[in-house]
Order: sequence, then structure tokens, then C-alpha cells
Amino acid sequence: MSVDTASPVHRFLRHRGPVTGVAQLAGSDLTVTSGYDGAVGIFDLRTHAVDLLGYHQHLVNRVVADPAGRRVASCSSDYTIGLWDPAGRRLERTLKGHSDDVEDFVFAGESTGVSASRDRRILVWDLDTGAVRLVLEGHEKDVLSLAYHDGRIYSAGDDMTLRVWDLASGRLLTTWGPFDTETDTCAIDPLSGRAVLGCDDGCIRVFDIHSGRLEHEVAAHRSGIKKVAVSPATGDILSSAYDQRMIVWDARTLAQKLVLDKIPSTWERSLTWSSDGSHILGGTFEGTVLLWDALQGKVEAEIGEAGPSPGNACLNDVAATPGGDIALVSDDGCVRLGRLAPGRSALRSRTEPRSGRILMNAVALDEEYGMVVCGAHDNRLHIFRWDASRHPQSFDGRDRSADPGPDELRDEIEVNLGEGPINSIRIARHPGHARESFVACYSGAILRVDAGGAVRGRIAVHEGAVKSLRLHPEREIGVSCGADGRLVSWTFQGERLERYQGHMAIINDVDLSPGGDRLASVSRDFSVKVFEVSSGRLQHSVAIGRKSLKSVCFWDDSTVIAGDYWGGLIRVDLATERSVRRPIARNGLSALARSGEHLVAVSYDGKAYLVRPADLAVVQELQMMQQRLDLD
Repeated sequence: MSVDTASPVHRFLRHRGPVTGVAQLAGSDLTVTSGYDGAVGIFDLRTHAVDLLGYHQHLVNRVVADPAGRRVASCSSDYTIGLWDPAGRRLERTLKGHSDDVEDFVFAGESTGVSASRDRRILVWDLDTGAVRLVLEGHEKDVLSLAYHDGRIYSAGDDMTLRVWDLASGRLLTTWGPFDTETDTCAIDPLSGRAVLGCDDGCIRVFDIHSGRLEHEVAAHRSGIKKVAVSPATGDILSSAYDQRMIVWDARTLAQKLVLDKIPSTWERSLTWSSDGSHILGGTFEGTVLLWDALQGKVEAEIGEAGPSPGNACLNDVAATPGGDIALVSDDGCVRLGRLAPGRSALRSRTEPRSGRILMNAVALDEEYGMVVCGAHDNRLHIFRWDASRHPQSFDGRDRSADPGPDELRDEIEVNLGEGPINSIRIARHPGHARESFVACYSGAILRVDAGGAVRGRIAVHEGAVKSLRLHPEREIGVSCGADGRLVSWTFQGERLERYQGHMAIINDVDLSPGGDRLASVSRDFSVKVFEVSSGRLQHSVAIGRKSLKSVCFWDDSTVIAGDYWGGLIRVDLATERSVRRPIARNGLSALARSGEHLVAVSYDGKAYLVRPADLAVVQELQMMQQRLDLD
């Protein structure tokens, strides 16, 4: 157990956030990389040297290189595409035209590029002038993945389809689907004339690009596939999924050929082939680049220096007590306990789970029961006993702030729930359910888990990943939202009560009013909505600019506070439906929590902020790491 220090970053040693993409420059040992720290980097596979090309204003979702290795494109949530000259280490041009996160890009010739976005559009670009040549519309939800071959564009996304477009005219040629689940990733096998689709039901679907016939359906994974890629040398198919498996499938038989060595911090969506097909490249939540031998599946190298502390303390969730104790979880898989109160801030401990560090997205804390519960990317729930005797403010109300000792997490219970990454946790205090954790999972299930780690119930009210949940303060009722666009209430026994309709995109967070009679929700449709819990009636719908919303707190009967992906806090006055925005962070505000008279906001930038709700002023900060180099 140790305490972090947020020492300044003077050199780019690795990404200070998960690596979202890796692409080798043809004919060289250089790879370009993208990350949630907003950086575009260059990693040398031979010398292991690391350099920084530059930053976007927001996180970068993907990076690709042209076939000659002379040009690089980076897709960002700042709604732009950066075109880079890797030899000259400079930004050539910024392409502007999308109105939401840019998720993918393909080069379709020396002067043509194609981009896909969560604004549901595909844009065809003139790379020499930066002009938009064509706008391809037809997808009904976010477009996440692109491939290009022989004058045709292939696109997939959240509307559960794979579509084929003519590059010259923009005409839609073919639509496969809709399937039963989302289709996050696609690729082309030009050697065999096949389109490869990775689906959220764990299946790889292979189509003949000439006849359109579905040729194969491979039950490849037990959870959603996040990346498929085709070897340029053999046509073998690489797939990676949330079941933590990375598999190579034989191009001819589609039989399993190879399973890559597992590195816990690997981010599934980042994997790809080297330019000659001899290796497989990938990124990690630690900010590093991995290199596998494509014949044996063995890891040959991990590139990127750890620096003074391993991992990235990009904060994903927070739980807080009225007295100022906080529990934090982050990309580095550690559980941190700290103190954040007016005039006082301190990180008091950092604990690694027994099974090792892997990204955590969810945390709950209960002062009365002495519990801290965390959920990780690898399906595991971690239940800790929280030693109350070391709290600065003990249960008996006596001030123990003079005690310099750290808080302690003890008696860990670990449970592999097998339901995909865990996104949200709440601890119940209701009679008959006291100490039960309600756990929101990627599979679409909400599990009830008792303090000993036994699963007591499974609530199935979503068809996609459950993003967030809350429990009513008195009644045996919960509310939850998900990637399926559903916002619902349910009983603790699993009966669905109400569906709250109105959002037009993924719903990221939900919170109940202090009395439990209303709920507030935020979505990628840029709106805050308030519903009456008992009837499902929509009471307020407030549009909030063009910055996607991530987190929400129903502060009091007349005030809702939201956090956006750009580091801004928004205070909504329900009486007037007017909003005020105040930027406080350099990256997205991942979670909000009450702490007495204040609000705690945590960010992917590695900071926790104590905020005064009346004017959104930051009164205290606690920093875990510095995310970006100060280039000014």
C-alpha cells in the first residue's frame, strides 16, 4: 500500500491514458499511436524510443496510417481529424465537418479519406484541400468502424448493420442486418473477397463481398467483440473481445489457430496487425504498446516507460461520505481512499486487488457498513472491509484528523461475475437487502451480490450494456440506463416498472432526487431530462449545447448538475430550464458524488474536484497524476 504523488511530466514516456489505436508505418519500425490523453505518439518497435506528435483538444479514438506510411490520420472526440506528417513530426491539416465524436478513418487513395462519427454520418474528404466531397447518410445510430476496398466503403456501428457504399457516388449498395446486437467493428479480407464483422453477441460474421451471401458465422467469444482485423499476409482474422481473449482464426477454415498471450491491461479495441502481418500490435490501459509474434502468440515487447508510478490514474468513478471521505477507482486498477474537504485534501491509501491491477470503472462506499465495493473491466467484483477506526471522522463523530495513518481496506472478497466489464455499483440499506451490492454489467444484467460475494438475483431489463444505476432511498426500487437507449425502473425482484422515453442516443448516467420521486438523466443526445419516477412522465428536457454529457447529480428539487466529456460542469435550474456551464477540468468529468454541502467531481485528467453547487466554484482539488505535457 502506498500513496501517489502527482509529479510533473517533463517528457512523453508513454500515453497518460488508455491507448486506443496503434498503426505501423509501412517499411519502418515506427508505429503511430492514439490515446485518451488526447495525444498522438510515435513508438519505435526496435529502439523502444517514444516521441509525441501532438495533442488534440479531446481524447483520440483511433489512428491510422496510409498504405505508404507517409501520412497519418487521427480521429478525435473534439469532432476533428488530424492529418500528420510523421517524417516531419508535424500536423499538416485539421479536417472539420463532424458534429460529434469521430470514431474511425480510412485512406481511400492518395488524396481521399473517409471518416465515421457518432453524428451518424460518413464524410468523404479531399485531403489536399480539406473539403468535404460527399456526405453519406443512412445509419440510424452512431457509426463506429470503417473499411475500404476496391472503390467501396464498408461501415458498421450501433444500428446493428454492416453497410456498403460506392465511394465515387456515395450511393448505398448493400445493407447486411440489422442483427440482434450492435456491430462495433468491421474489416475486409481482399485475398478472399470477404467482409468480416465483429458483433456484440460474440459472433464473427463473414460475407462474400461479391454475392452478399453470409458465408460463415463463428461463435468466437463469450462477450462483445471490440475489434476484428485481417492479416495483410495470410487473410487470417484477429478478434478480441470483453471476455479477455485475443484469438487468430485460420483464413481458410476459420478454425481457431492461435490464442495470444494475455496481458491484463490490454485494451481489446486497439489490436491490429503489423504492416507485413508478422506481428500483432496493441495498446494498453497503462499507456504502453504491446508487440506479439503472430506465429506463436508470445509477447515480444512492451514499449513505454512506467515513470515514477505504473499505470494511469485517470479517474472513472467516485463515492463520497458527508464528512469528506472519498473512494476512487481508475484506469490503473487501484482503489484509492482520500480526504477532500474545504481546506483539506489528502490521498491516504492506494490498494491493489489480490488478482492484480486492471481498469476499474465503478466504486461504492458505505460508511455505516464499513464497505467499499469496486468493479473491474475483467468481470470481477471486489468487496473490501473499510476499517472505520482509521477514518479522520469516525462513526462516533469524534474528530480523528490528527491521526496520520492511512485508511485500510481489508478482508477482500473477489467474485468473477462473468457478465463483462462492470460499470456501476450501489449498496442497498433496505430491510432484507442490507449490504447487498447492485452491480451494472456490460452484458445488460444488473446483479444483486451479498456482502459475502454470493449472487442473490439477476435483473434483466436492458438489451445492452448497463451504464449506471441508482437505488430509491426508501422503496425497493431501482433505476438504470444503458447503451441500448433505455431508461427504466424496476423492483429488487427484477420486475420492470416504468420506461422513461425521450432520449435519442446512449444514456450515460442517471440520478434520483433526494426524495426519490424524480430522476434526472444525461445522454449523448446533448440533453438533460427529468422524469417523474412513479408515472414515467417527462417533466423537463433541457438541451445543453453540442458537448456530450457523461455524469449527473440531482442536487435538490430545483437543481440538476451535469458533467460533460470536455471537463465542464453544467448547473440546470429546473424552474427556468436555464443552464450555466463552468469548465473545471482538462478532460471529461466521469462521475459526480454528494459530499455534505459540496459536490465531488472526478475527471479522466487524474484530479478530484470539490465543488460548491451554488456557483460551481472549485474549492479544493486532489491530484493523482498530470495527464498532459505543458507545451506552452
